[in-house]
Amino acid sequence: MKPLKKKPKGAEMEETLCCCEYLDQTGERSHLAACLCNCEDLDECCERWLTCRPLPPGNLERISDTFMDRFRFPWPRGAVKIDISLLPPVILLPVFLHIAALHFLLALIIVVSLPVLVLWYYYLTHRKKGRTLFFLSLGLFSLGYMYFVFLQQVVPQGHVGRNQVLILTCGLILMLVALSRVKRDPGYICCQMSSDNALCQGNNNNNISSPNGLGSTNGHYRAALSGSATNSLTKGYSRPLKEEPGGITEDWCSKCRLVRPARAGHCRICGRCVKRLDHHCVWINSCVGEQNHLAFILVLFLFLLTSVYGISLTLDTICRGKATIKALFYCPGVYADYSSALSFTCVWYCAIVTSGMGYILLIQLLNISYNVTEREARIALRENSGRRLFCGMAVDPGLYNRGFLHNWIQFLTLGSPALEPSIEAIV
Repeated sequence: MKPLKKKPKGAEMEETLCCCEYLDQTGERSHLAACLCNCEDLDECCERWLTCRPLPPGNLERISDTFMDRFRFPWPRGAVKIDISLLPPVILLPVFLHIAALHFLLALIIVVSLPVLVLWYYYLTHRKKGRTLFFLSLGLFSLGYMYFVFLQQVVPQGHVGRNQVLILTCGLILMLVALSRVKRDPGYICCQMSSDNALCQGNNNNNISSPNGLGSTNGHYRAALSGSATNSLTKGYSRPLKEEPGGITEDWCSKCRLVRPARAGHCRICGRCVKRLDHHCVWINSCVGEQNHLAFILVLFLFLLTSVYGISLTLDTICRGKATIKALFYCPGVYADYSSALSFTCVWYCAIVTSGMGYILLIQLLNISYNVTEREARIALRENSGRRLFCGMAVDPGLYNRGFLHNWIQFLTLGSPALEPSIEAIV
């Protein structure tokens, strides 16, 4: 008889955890009721604060880590940790919008300050290169709350029909379905594409290079790169390998320890290499790459249609007899009633968000038309190469541009198995 394998100690403990127990950051068993117990850093902080003594370095960071580790929700087979970045949008957004509905000046201050605060938090997290669920939770909760206000404040006034509500609901559902597709694999490079295990030395490896010899990290022709351009692109993340027969130049990522195909890039936030990396989108908390770029464009398009349609229905209800654009800027008497004021404030919030998403969609459409990714455009700007088009909104390095129609056909067929290069044609 075969001897029974012993289960790991951690797995055995997880099986016996009740809904209020969990394994803390030190691996010890703990309970939700003890959330304020056994915190030496917090005790020391309070003691030093009462005695007016300075805090030791790193004390606040350790308290923050302990708090985030103990902030959990009861769940079968162990308490689940809750990301603290999920809470600010859920709590602050309704509060700010209800305060803004009290007076026009309050609405002006809050509607202007909200985008500023969001941009400040974006640059703060972007500089630290950390992942956060703040923007994803803000987007999803904004959608849900705007839809709730529409049903509770606008529909009961009797000017919106059932068919219009059904169309708006269908648009919202389709957008969420497309968003679920975007959240899947953006095209992470893994070992399964490799026939030579010697080149797979990391967790997510790949030994394929482009059949056209375009093995650079930014999608540029390797032969066209020289001097400082090559050094800046490969510094810290990739380096060119030996040139194989046929002009194929392999590209090695020192972070993931794998060989990447052309136009692939390493995301410093996700910590993985992605095929045809466009950018890391904080609104979906994921990369946009070869496998989900088309779904990402679909999400933006459906969001714009749904948002504009919802804004027009709301303005037609609370500002009767006025055109939609005119009612957005001039709707007398709207703050005389709190329900109309709340709806009008939500309309302005939606209009600001829609404008930002519309700008992102415009940039994406221009990049697709010239067959350039956002990452390649940023590198071209940094290297001062390529043509700037449409007042600098688009950059054309001229490396993959094969004409408007051909570029769009290539984009619409991204990830198609028929277009994937075979390993035999490369090796």
